Amino acid sequence: MKKKRANVVWFMEVGKEDLPLVGGKGANLGELTNLEIPVPPGFIVTTKSYFHFLDESGLRAKIREILKKLDPEDSKKLEKSATRIKELITNARMPQNIENEIKEAYAKLGGLVAVRSSATAEDLPEASFAGQQRTFLNIQGEEEVVAAVQGCWASLFEPRAIFYRAQHALNHIKVGIAVVVQRMVQSKRSGVMFTREPVTNDEKIAIEAVYGLGEAVVSGGVTPDLYLVDKKNFSIIHKMIARQEWQLTKSSKGNTDIEETNVQLPISEELQGKQKLSDREIIALAKLGTKIEKLYQFPQDIEWAREDGKLYIVQTRPITTLKMLETEQVIELSEALIILNGSPAGPGLGCGPVKIVLDTAKIDGVKKGDILVAEMTTPDFVPAMKRAAGIVTDRGGRTCHAAIVSRELGIPCVVGTGDATQKLKSDQVVTVDGSRGKVYDGKVEVKVTETAAPVSKTKIKTHTKVYVNLAEPELAEKVAARDVDGVGLLRAEFMIAQIGEHPRHMIEEGKGEEFAVKLAQGLTTFAKAFNPRPVVYRTTDFKTNEYRNLKGGQKYEEPEENPMLGYRGCSRYIRERDIFKLEIEAIKQVREMYKNLWVMIPFVRTPAEMAGAKDLLAAEGLHQSQDFKLWMMVEVPSNVFLIDKFLDVGIDGISIGSNDLTQLILGIDRDSQKLAEQFDERDPAVLMALERVIKATAKRGVTSSICGQAPSVYPELTEKLVEWGITSVSVNPDVLEKTREIIAAAEQRLAKTA
Repeated sequence: MKKKRANVVWFMEVGKEDLPLVGGKGANLGELTNLEIPVPPGFIVTTKSYFHFLDESGLRAKIREILKKLDPEDSKKLEKSATRIKELITNARMPQNIENEIKEAYAKLGGLVAVRSSATAEDLPEASFAGQQRTFLNIQGEEEVVAAVQGCWASLFEPRAIFYRAQHALNHIKVGIAVVVQRMVQSKRSGVMFTREPVTNDEKIAIEAVYGLGEAVVSGGVTPDLYLVDKKNFSIIHKMIARQEWQLTKSSKGNTDIEETNVQLPISEELQGKQKLSDREIIALAKLGTKIEKLYQFPQDIEWAREDGKLYIVQTRPITTLKMLETEQVIELSEALIILNGSPAGPGLGCGPVKIVLDTAKIDGVKKGDILVAEMTTPDFVPAMKRAAGIVTDRGGRTCHAAIVSRELGIPCVVGTGDATQKLKSDQVVTVDGSRGKVYDGKVEVKVTETAAPVSKTKIKTHTKVYVNLAEPELAEKVAARDVDGVGLLRAEFMIAQIGEHPRHMIEEGKGEEFAVKLAQGLTTFAKAFNPRPVVYRTTDFKTNEYRNLKGGQKYEEPEENPMLGYRGCSRYIRERDIFKLEIEAIKQVREMYKNLWVMIPFVRTPAEMAGAKDLLAAEGLHQSQDFKLWMMVEVPSNVFLIDKFLDVGIDGISIGSNDLTQLILGIDRDSQKLAEQFDERDPAVLMALERVIKATAKRGVTSSICGQAPSVYPELTEKLVEWGITSVSVNPDVLEKTREIIAAAEQRLAKTA
């Protein structure tokens, strides 16, 4: 049984819906553990513990007062304020009950552990904290683990973290921090993998590998091997083997930060220039990365490690730095003298005078428009990086700190040049070419020619609409600015998880209206951003185990052997009308201002259920009209067999949830490792079902769409859908433009055939 709301929880007890409780890192590790991805075991000290600590110690008001008039751009005052807050947290007494629970959990885990911060605003699709809080490695002993946890709490107020939150308008006091305590992997080889090429945004998997511990990659301490793998056939298309003279390995000290617990050991001359991973290992790692991306339905930034021949995933998070270019540019550089070569890390061109920074105490010397040159960057460099016109480092690969942050900030960056700090001179004017990994002498004249690109200024017109699948309000405006016809699947789960309380619990507490208002706020974000384009909201489809995770949920949700086939979707609306009415009320509140919000009913088992949901909506004043459409998800085989009976109910559209439909047609749990290869939306039985439903709706003049993962992954399936007469396809944001191109080509081909 899950111990939600506890001070300490184990990985297997949490998932992605528990982000407010265990932070981004903790939620992801829990999700991976439950999906049987190889993750070193561990537990999480929850945000509840941190907030309880703040209350018990009386620190909230003191921290708020210190930060009240702080200018985060003033590096010296920022450092001073951060030091004061960290001292307050470090010197305060941890509540005894929390300390006891941490010690009990560690006693079960035992041995050497890593203690890592997991903030509630990190590892999200639109925010990357990129190592801003502290990590403690090789910790052993109950007292030492407790001290490391408190050190992580204090690190929430490192200068770099305060600066980042200020830049992203995050409330310093409301941002919580959980702490992950995980068995240490003493890796012989390790690194980072991006499931989308992070610089060019190509459909390639980028793997970086080094000998020893992976902190050397993330910090930029060494230049790693780089392997590029084709995502379609898993062939290795590029290798760059880096010479590595030393590696990070565990020291015997422990109890302090990374730099002190790990030591640099020399690598034998024989191994220094060799490929770190075999071709077989590269392909196996790429396949695992693709599986993780498929689970999250978003490109992933993954840390991996190998110990005693076994591969572990240490953490995964969404890639926050993918940029969609409005045009593809052919850039011609006139008389460009190349003075340095490195790895392309942040695309674009930047020109300015060089400022060499060998010590973070000197970052104030970097002014707006300068070129920041360093051996490597750390999170403490961020204020200076934000002012720079370009960044150049001696060491590091395209997944090191400098690379990730520069892409997030949109600043041209070249890493791993070897000797930039020695070759370049202070105030020397250079041009940084972050797309090609080159540094040119002087200001280079540039001729730019715009050509066709994934996102063209001249929009591609298609008869079949291209919609997007969304859940996070933070992404609404950014995605709405792209060439997209609307939201084909707006998932409620993220918004409900942010509310955090079971709706029945809120009703009994007299807070039913509050639930409706909070849900309406989330829905408004999407409706406003996409107005007048339609936003198709899939009403809540939590399963019982997910509802149990909400505050008060265990009182109302009975444990089920198989929640996927249990009490969910439309069945709930018929039986618990008062809760469904809260959701309807939220929809009505939004539609008072934005008429583009439509409704889609999920997991409908019978035509009678669909008719009941339709009647409930009408009874509450939501009648179908020109500006209010009612859709139904097709994800149960009965929807396919009885499609005409469901259409007889009088619905405006259907959307195929290919994920659940495939599971139920093939009888396969898509999360099963043993059956993963057999789970395929292109199976003949699934294709037969899709064709039947699409052609039946076309015959009746009813809108048809698909919002499962399949069109995002299989272009050949998208072509078939168009051929059968589907009216829209809803895909993940990362393949919007690609999907429209596929649809346009398919429509042109069909027109010629006709």
